[in-house]
Amino acid sequence: MKLHELKPAEGTRKERNRVGRGTSSGNGKTSGRGQKGQKSRSGGGVRPGFEGGQMPLFQRLPKRGFTNINRKEYAIVNLDVLNRFEDGTEITPELLLESGVVSSLKSGIKVLGNGSVENKYTVKAHKFSASAKAAIEEAGGKVEVI
Repeated sequence: MKLHELKPAEGTRKERNRVGRGTSSGNGKTSGRGQKGQKSRSGGGVRPGFEGGQMPLFQRLPKRGFTNINRKEYAIVNLDVLNRFEDGTEITPELLLESGVVSSLKSGIKVLGNGSVENKYTVKAHKFSASAKAAIEEAGGKVEVI
């Protein structure tokens, strides 16, 4: 087989429908839009969610609560993850990002108390849970809030 002999498999290429090109095309005159009405006009049709004048679903549903635009979302780190670092390491948000513990810093780092700490660490983060703070200090480490 040579390059000039290549051709697509039978039935894989479909000819596009040329609308409004005579009655024999099957889509002449009204171009497949039928007679009159909103959908036959150019630019016609209804917006998404329109229910023919009935109260649309998104308006019928009750509205509850609000979204706080100033919300802070913290990247969460548990205590058992800290054990991968060597004894005496200063753990910073940058170190956690480099080592792949967190994928992004978001609004900061929050250390939670899930698991246990085996070594002494100086942990620098934006927030600590009470149990995490106690566990780090119990293991002989330090906690610094940035």
